[in-house]
Amino acid sequence: MKAIRRFTVRTVLPEPLQPLTELAQNLRWSWSPETRELFESLDPETWQATGGDPVKLLGAVSAQRLADLAQDSAFLERLAAASEDLRGYLTDPRWYQAAIENAPPAPHGDDAELPAAIAYFSPEYGITEVLPQYSGGLGILAGDHLKAASDLGVPIIGVGLLYRHGYFRQSLSREGWQQEHYPVLDPNELPLTLVREDNGTPALISIALPGGRSLKAHIWCAQVGRVPLLLLDSDIEENSAGERDVTDRLYGGGSEHRLLQEMLLGIGGVRAVRAFCRLTGHPAPEVFHTNEGHAGFLGLERIRELVAEGNGLGFEAALEAVRSGTVFTTHTPVPAGIDRFDRELVSRHFGEDGALPGVPLEHILPLGSESYPGGEPNLFNMAVMGLRLAQRANGVSTLHGQVSREMFNGLWPGFDSTELPITSITNGVHAPTWVAPEVLKLGARQAGAERVERAMMVGASPRWEAVAEIPDASIWELRRVLRAQLVEDVRRRLYDAWRQRGAGAAELGWVCDVLDPDVLTIGFARRVPSYKRLTLMLRDRDRLTELLLHPERPIQIVVAGKAHPADDGGKRLVQELVRFADDAKVRHRIVFLPDYGMKMAQHLYPGCDVWLNNPLRPLEACGTSGMKAALNGCLNLSVLDGWWDEWFDGDNGWAIPTADGIGAEGHPEPDRRDDLEAAALYDLVENQVAPRFYDRGADGVPQRWIEMVRHTLVTLGPKVLAGRMVRDYVERLYAPAAQANRRLAAGGASELASWKARVRANWSRVAVDHVETTGLGDAPELGGALSLRVQVALGDLDSGDVDVQVVAGRVDDGDRITDGTAVALKPAGRPDLEGRWLFEGPLALDRTGPFGYTVRILPSHRLLASGAELGLVAIPAESEGMSSGVLR
Repeated sequence: MKAIRRFTVRTVLPEPLQPLTELAQNLRWSWSPETRELFESLDPETWQATGGDPVKLLGAVSAQRLADLAQDSAFLERLAAASEDLRGYLTDPRWYQAAIENAPPAPHGDDAELPAAIAYFSPEYGITEVLPQYSGGLGILAGDHLKAASDLGVPIIGVGLLYRHGYFRQSLSREGWQQEHYPVLDPNELPLTLVREDNGTPALISIALPGGRSLKAHIWCAQVGRVPLLLLDSDIEENSAGERDVTDRLYGGGSEHRLLQEMLLGIGGVRAVRAFCRLTGHPAPEVFHTNEGHAGFLGLERIRELVAEGNGLGFEAALEAVRSGTVFTTHTPVPAGIDRFDRELVSRHFGEDGALPGVPLEHILPLGSESYPGGEPNLFNMAVMGLRLAQRANGVSTLHGQVSREMFNGLWPGFDSTELPITSITNGVHAPTWVAPEVLKLGARQAGAERVERAMMVGASPRWEAVAEIPDASIWELRRVLRAQLVEDVRRRLYDAWRQRGAGAAELGWVCDVLDPDVLTIGFARRVPSYKRLTLMLRDRDRLTELLLHPERPIQIVVAGKAHPADDGGKRLVQELVRFADDAKVRHRIVFLPDYGMKMAQHLYPGCDVWLNNPLRPLEACGTSGMKAALNGCLNLSVLDGWWDEWFDGDNGWAIPTADGIGAEGHPEPDRRDDLEAAALYDLVENQVAPRFYDRGADGVPQRWIEMVRHTLVTLGPKVLAGRMVRDYVERLYAPAAQANRRLAAGGASELASWKARVRANWSRVAVDHVETTGLGDAPELGGALSLRVQVALGDLDSGDVDVQVVAGRVDDGDRITDGTAVALKPAGRPDLEGRWLFEGPLALDRTGPFGYTVRILPSHRLLASGAELGLVAIPAESEGMSSGVLR
């Protein structure tokens, strides 16, 4: 019989064991080995049965066992130490507090102060497998961001949704076809606390919907170390059936379902932050960071707040105030990865009786409009809105920043993509989560536990020199231990997977011989969109088989990955790989493990010798799985894409050559690129990777391989840390955003909005009228200089409203400046009788070869973050060139 109501009866712990509740409810246990060991010691068998979940463990341990532990002085001593350690972690000053303490006096009052708080919005979070609210890299990155912020003491509030079914669990049919299963999650059985009003009732968030309906949500809080993560839950009695299902599952449902999820995340998320700060006294955020476009509506809600406050701010001034304190991070290098909604659907939900009263629809729709060449006028683009509502934006690797600037170039017409206000901060990973305990212990023996902990959390050292002193034999023995642990884990998972596929126990004796702890092990695990090319390794199956079964230098491959439930193409790729791995000839050398998740990854990254990544370049935004592998002494074998493009140095792994351009749309041989790059992959493995792994000295240690492992840890280790990433965000984006937000809050918003309106109204009258140069001569030489005099028309603008620049650099065969440098010219007096202004200045000839320059006019204001911010530029009209130094 099915219960008509479900609820959770919590264990009442004996008084001496009460600290266990706080330890279980704070997710710091997920990256604290000592705390996990403490929980495991309560009941090792139950710990394994509950999947390492402290909350479930405390509900499953017998009352007698708890009573015995309450009298166990040794256990109580360990418990007191763990509780004190958590208390110190939560309260002691950390990097952020030291940065505030040590900051020099600011030249502009409080401008140098760091933000009082930052709100970080993401549609998914990978904190721990116990809280399954993630699908892939975006969520894992968000989880690592919060953990690193906690370690550094950065006052972030995380905001997301609580999906009652999370993301799907993956299994395989007998034929190898992916099957999805959605768990039912009860928040009362998770490490969550319901946010309540002072009178004890749950805090309630409400958003108006068309037709007089409303979408309501409760707020659950997951404590991630020092960081609160607020998760909105629509599955509550106050909602009707349709609204209850809004937070049913991650990335599920149709277009309207996704729109409602993103409205709840953005609009409801801001309201949840306000409620949380009101109830707890947490400082209100000065900076709002949206992790991808899913939460873009947060900017509109903050505009509504400012307009409703009655301080005289209209929409345009409120927009400027919101932009100043908003950071937008894009994670996709392909337009297809961006959420886009039909304009009519958006209009229906944001009309007169919609979600944002007081914010006119005619102001909302242009923010998401694809009003650029090639755009779809009937679609509302969430990434485009995110960029228009944020004064600061970034991609997640250097190459991805470049790709993003090219992809969104239409938003800033007239500017080269290199000048667009989209910077890059390369992702990082949270080392305490992803580094195997065995690796940490080896490091602690060499450098001391406290030094290792600081190095991995803060990431302030350019190199980990202490690793250079670890003996080759110690590293090699560690690598074999980790590989053997992976082999054991793979065999257990493979056996369980085959039983789920319908195989009987008598059929599975061969599983005991799958993989070999002494064979070169290659890992490949990620989501399965087509551009990540799960099956590139299968292009030449005979060649792959030869590598797997090589008599002297065999390889073995562990593969895992999930296709989106609606992506049958991705499911076919999974099935193709599974069917190859099922072949009795090779099944002991290549395996596909279903249900890739955090717990599997924590065995997979350390246990592999080589991490394979072969996306279509440049479609990988960052690709952090290779970073996690590298931190465990695994070498990368990857296409030069994402983070690997900037940090590969020739000694920390191998770069797979790419055939860029071949196989592109319209190419006569669309599969040729895959063929070429697969062949290059096979050649690298056969001729470089495997020989180096199996080239052993008299002591059985592959010295050249260990040199590469050591070099990887010494040089890559500090770079790939989430601590380094979060410090970059604080210093390069959060602090400037907070400073800009304060300036606009002090009256600057109305000033900037009025100025922008005046500039836009006059820009059609801004022009470069006349350019003169002197000092060029017949044979220009390096170190020389030109003098420029430029006459410009500014309409009703003043010289202080613009920046007149000369842009100079090398030129290509089409006379395009390829590496230009901009130099500002200075106004010389007042305008002439015709209203034209004169600007003058020198131009240094600082490079040899073909050289050229042009002149342009940009808007200029002290409150702008970039000269390209307005997307306005005036350049000389198409001309015949220069004659005697005068523009014709």
